[in-house]
Amino acid sequence: MENAQHKIDALKDRLKAASRDRLDRFVLASGQARGAIVNATFLVQKMRQQHHLGILETLVLGQACVGALLMAASMKGEERVTLQVDCSGPIKGLVAEANARLEVRGYLKNVPIPIERPLKDFNLAPFFGAGLLRITRDLQGAKQPFSGTVDLKYGSLAEDLTYYYLASEQVHTAINLSVQFDPQGQVTAGGGLFLQRMPGCGEAVASEMERILQTLPPLGKTLAQGQTPQVLIRDEFAALKPVFKDSRRVDFFCPCSRKRFQRLLALLPAEDLADLKQNGPFPVELRCSYCNRTYAFTAAQLAAIGSP
Repeated sequence: MENAQHKIDALKDRLKAASRDRLDRFVLASGQARGAIVNATFLVQKMRQQHHLGILETLVLGQACVGALLMAASMKGEERVTLQVDCSGPIKGLVAEANARLEVRGYLKNVPIPIERPLKDFNLAPFFGAGLLRITRDLQGAKQPFSGTVDLKYGSLAEDLTYYYLASEQVHTAINLSVQFDPQGQVTAGGGLFLQRMPGCGEAVASEMERILQTLPPLGKTLAQGQTPQVLIRDEFAALKPVFKDSRRVDFFCPCSRKRFQRLLALLPAEDLADLKQNGPFPVELRCSYCNRTYAFTAAQLAAIGSP
């Protein structure tokens, strides 16, 4: 009985934690600037658990997933954005994809990330090295995806995304990405802030935004202390009269399924599929890179693929 109650209580705690993961959109100064702030603490914890990540890996992929969510905040329908990094450093690269429903998924290209000496801080520049940041948007009504690429200039995803918006889209943007850990290495907060000037934004408003950003308390620490994102924006940006537009749930979610992988197997060249059916090894295991879920197919299940 006690064990059953413990499981129920644990489930309630998880649901409560997940319910706090939200992205809030707002405007400042009567629409002269727009923004989004996200609390993604449970999302980052879930991402870490599914990919079995250490602290460094959680920091890197967590920031990427939060960044992709912020970029997807204004999307609609079936639109989605993909953030991709290819680099020379130990990280090697990463992919994070978010859609208009604010579902995000992603993976690192090198796990674990090799560390030559103990970390003194969370400066990720040495782990990225030289490389490229590519942003791809699949938009409604567009004949093909829109893609833009910039060099990694800072080795910080927040700063490099800010640079991307200015260099590739000529839009003044500020981005803050944060993943907070406790002394035991557990994730206590994950979140991000996105601010962007709109056409016609006055210099006085732009200057005030910059002043506030310079004095803004650390986002991860603030969320870990229990501050809600909306209260943070109302308090810190009070001079610019923030008005919230909507608040939506966010989740680390991948639409992969056994049927999808079964269809992929069916698309293999006939001779390759025949060899797999004959020689295995069994069970054949296929893993989704985006969420680390594994799908196993026995010899009998493989034999049924492609059969009339």
